[in-house]
Amino acid sequence: MTAPITPRTAPPPVTVRVFKQRLSSTPRGARLARRLTLNQLHSWGIPYGTDVSDAVGAIVAELAANAVTHGRVAGRDFALRLELGPGRVRVEVADSRSGPPRPPRPGAVRTPPSLDEHGRGFVLVDALAARWEVLDGEPPGKTVRAEIDLPEWIGVPDPK
Repeated sequence: MTAPITPRTAPPPVTVRVFKQRLSSTPRGARLARRLTLNQLHSWGIPYGTDVSDAVGAIVAELAANAVTHGRVAGRDFALRLELGPGRVRVEVADSRSGPPRPPRPGAVRTPPSLDEHGRGFVLVDALAARWEVLDGEPPGKTVRAEIDLPEWIGVPDPK
């Protein structure tokens, strides 16, 4: 005797939300990147002041500051891309410089001496992100991508 065929249940649809913005390679553009990020997360259902919001905001602040400080090419902007997908938030910051100084690789981040005034940005990214990497873009350019895992209480909202 064979078992009756039962219909397979389809997996739930995957909803991905994306936010993209080009910003001026200035300190003002870096500050705006962080503010836009926090506002976008809040509109996606990740409230201000939560651990996820604070972590993503700090990562964007560091990556945007690095893009403005080390990746700036006169007359070129940097790009911010946020993606809310199942179980994670992905941050991408792309600038127009592919040469030195080059960001460290994951696992190669070193804590600077305690009296140094600079060099802690990737220490924070490494500590806050679940995963991150540096990608070569169309020459010239590079993108730093970081992902933050979402707690179970934050579900990906349905599209409007």
